[in-house]
Amino acid sequence: MSKRDELIQKYAEDLRTKCGMEPDMDLLTKVTIGCGPSIYDADAETVASSQPGELETVKNNFLIKKLGLKDGPELMDAIESVIEIYGKSERNKYRPVIYYMLTKHFGKENVYG
Repeated sequence: MSKRDELIQKYAEDLRTKCGMEPDMDLLTKVTIGCGPSIYDADAETVASSQPGELETVKNNFLIKKLGLKDGPELMDAIESVIEIYGKSERNKYRPVIYYMLTKHFGKENVYG
């Protein structure tokens, strides 16, 4: 099993146990691949949800640029909602898990074809 496959399994387990949802493995794989090499960097693979700048980065680089959403207060509301589901006290909030949940939240699965 490749390192990427191992990480995808770890993210799927987080979705099941911490977020209470059964992941669409095909979509999770595509979202993970879309994160690029950041998944192999311990600092970049997680979202520092307590840092407003990090949440702005998720909003601008993922929701607006990748998913093509228009800027508005609902974007930050969705990010905060996803972090609430993941668990505010959860130390490691993995970027692919956050991005997967945001993709599902906005019904933008088609972005990943």
